[in-house]
Amino acid sequence: MGNGLVKPKHLRQPNRHVANLAIGCAASHRFLMDPCLGINVINGQADVLCSKVLELEKELKRKDQQLQESQSHVAELQEQLAMQTKVIAELTKELQSKCIQLNKLQDVVSTQGEHSLQPSPFKVSADRRRGAKEGVSAEPTTRLCDLSRQTMFSLEKAKVRKDSSEKKLITDALNKNQFLKRLEPHQTRDMVECMYERTFQQGSYVIRQGEPGNHIFVLKEGSLEVFQQNKLLSSIPVWTAFGELAILYNCTRTASVKAITNVKTWALDREVFQNIMRVTAQTRQEQYRNFLRSVSLLKNLPEDKLTKIMDCLEVEYYDKGDYVIREGEEGNTFFIIAKGKVIVTQSTTDHSQPQVIKNLHKGDYFGEKALISDDVRSANVIADEHNVECLVIDRETFNQTVGTYEELQTYLEGYVANLAQADERRHAKGRSFCGQLTKEVSLEMIELKEKVAQFPPSPFQNLEVVTTLGVGGFGRVELVKVKNENMAFAMKCIKKKHVVDTKQQEHIYSEKKILEQICSPFVVKLYRTFKDNKYVYMLLEACLGGELWSLLRDRGSFDEFTTKFCVGCVTEAFDYLHQIGIIYRDLKPENLILDAEGYIKLVDFGFAKKIGSGQKTWTFCGTPEYVAPEVILSKGHDFSVDFWSLGILVYELLTGSPPFSGADQMITYNLILKGIEKLDFPKTITRRPEDLIRRLCRQNPTERLGNLRNGINDIKKHSCLDRLITATLTAIHLKWEALQMNFQAGTRISDHFSFWYIYSDSQASVLLCFLLKMKLHKLCSTP
Repeated sequence: MGNGLVKPKHLRQPNRHVANLAIGCAASHRFLMDPCLGINVINGQADVLCSKVLELEKELKRKDQQLQESQSHVAELQEQLAMQTKVIAELTKELQSKCIQLNKLQDVVSTQGEHSLQPSPFKVSADRRRGAKEGVSAEPTTRLCDLSRQTMFSLEKAKVRKDSSEKKLITDALNKNQFLKRLEPHQTRDMVECMYERTFQQGSYVIRQGEPGNHIFVLKEGSLEVFQQNKLLSSIPVWTAFGELAILYNCTRTASVKAITNVKTWALDREVFQNIMRVTAQTRQEQYRNFLRSVSLLKNLPEDKLTKIMDCLEVEYYDKGDYVIREGEEGNTFFIIAKGKVIVTQSTTDHSQPQVIKNLHKGDYFGEKALISDDVRSANVIADEHNVECLVIDRETFNQTVGTYEELQTYLEGYVANLAQADERRHAKGRSFCGQLTKEVSLEMIELKEKVAQFPPSPFQNLEVVTTLGVGGFGRVELVKVKNENMAFAMKCIKKKHVVDTKQQEHIYSEKKILEQICSPFVVKLYRTFKDNKYVYMLLEACLGGELWSLLRDRGSFDEFTTKFCVGCVTEAFDYLHQIGIIYRDLKPENLILDAEGYIKLVDFGFAKKIGSGQKTWTFCGTPEYVAPEVILSKGHDFSVDFWSLGILVYELLTGSPPFSGADQMITYNLILKGIEKLDFPKTITRRPEDLIRRLCRQNPTERLGNLRNGINDIKKHSCLDRLITATLTAIHLKWEALQMNFQAGTRISDHFSFWYIYSDSQASVLLCFLLKMKLHKLCSTP
């Protein structure tokens, strides 16, 4: 136990902290005593740190490289995704087109299958009209063109404030659209100014399939998807225009556009768009008219010739210092200054440089001698400011459109001296044309009109329905006969509700008024009209030779000989209508019927309109495959649209389908705007018909055959039609003696049954084509 002392516990264990401190002090002492050792240690640690930094930098560089590779890969994937999205959109559009084509083929197959069943002749199925082309129309603009109402639309009041960046985005969106990009810049500018903002909540419909459309939209913000029959078709990118067909006419939406998020759009309604197109065109037309009236060579021209010159004017732009014409050069172009100013300089013997002799401003003109003969320019004309705008027309265009200056002078002398007599002659010509009808037919028409005039207000008190001849969206056409008599008519029954819903009251009234004044063997006759609570009735001539469209559908196409005859009859109809100031606007095989003697007659004057000499009309109407470019672009149109449609008719009769036809109407319109020049014709169309079609379907109305200096005579004298037209005019009253067909114009019901209803559809088609062939040979063999 020793001395018995016990050490405290904390004294028994060594103090490690103290020991470590001692060691550290010893080490420090050694470092202090040996500096080299300390430096070496520090240097070693620095090397380790530098090595570590290098490794980290390498790792960072590797990571950066990986990031760049990833970003590049993401960009590639995004590009591939965009391409795939584009391909999917194109395939979707192509699929839609194929589906529509397949449906049409199925309709044809179904129709052909039905032919073998030989249904009862007294039962007319609506399927007979399946595949027939239907006309479309905007609301008539007659009321908008009245001077008393033109103030109703004010462009300034219709404008909606928006900043310049917003305007540019909207403009870019409109210019990306295949249709809208073809509008003139000032029209696009006015559209942008008048567009207003519309918002839609998530889940709501911007456009609903099956409902009538009235607006075009530009998506400003949000997400939209397109559905058809509840199937997703595509999405709409921001700053994209859609729904443009609705600003042309009252159409039913073919797809739905749904807001996936809250959405903001810019919108424009049809009425404002049409007013913009009309007012801008009319303002420019009036300005051009005033310019031309100020030219001494042109001021006395009649309105129709002045309008043709206005349509031929082209716009050329010059910057400051540009030479418009140079002294001493030969010239054949006439200029009118529409905007800006120019200086006129001329060389003199007193100065080495040409001297300014005068200034010309807006409304002034120069170079008018070039319209008369070759002209050597006697002075320089130089633009004196930027963006000088000149209206120009060259002598060749002038002569081709309205004739040479000498011819115009001769024309004016006769026009002024014999204005009253010419008016009388025009009326007499109309009467003499009516007088071409045979005496028997004329007497029969008088008797029929007198008889029909005595019918009571309710048509079916004296008439009974035999069968339905046709069914359409407007209503139906019934074959009716006078009770207890053997006289037949066609009764067109038009639904009042349909007329009101489509705002076509003016067109129906116009059709009645026009048909009442027409007297031509190439136009169906109207005897009387009736009405009740539901329908408006038109009692028409019964042309029981059948629809040309039905024959074309069953035969596939016509040969050149048959086509010439059909086109010849239509040309005669147009010649008569245009002489009395009527524009037809709805030519197609569906509106051509054969009368009892085998001649072609125009029916359905719902889109016809009477216009004054040199005037234009603005309503969008017609059949999509047949409308002219100026109708689509709302430029205003005149008689030349009938010549365009005549060219389309020639093509369809020879091939079985029109040259411009797309999966939807907007595609069709864009094809039309691309022009006939880019179209490859099938080999079935020979050289002469192709030339006729291409000359009738010129994009510029002033260049169309029929709208040149010789008018419709240019069509009649074309090498494709000359012989046939002459034969038609000289033999218009020939009977089909060889076939002993004794039909009368005021059709007897027994004749109708003996020819049409004893045959099936296919048999009747073959027989009618045979009879038409015989008719053609008869006509062309006549000396």
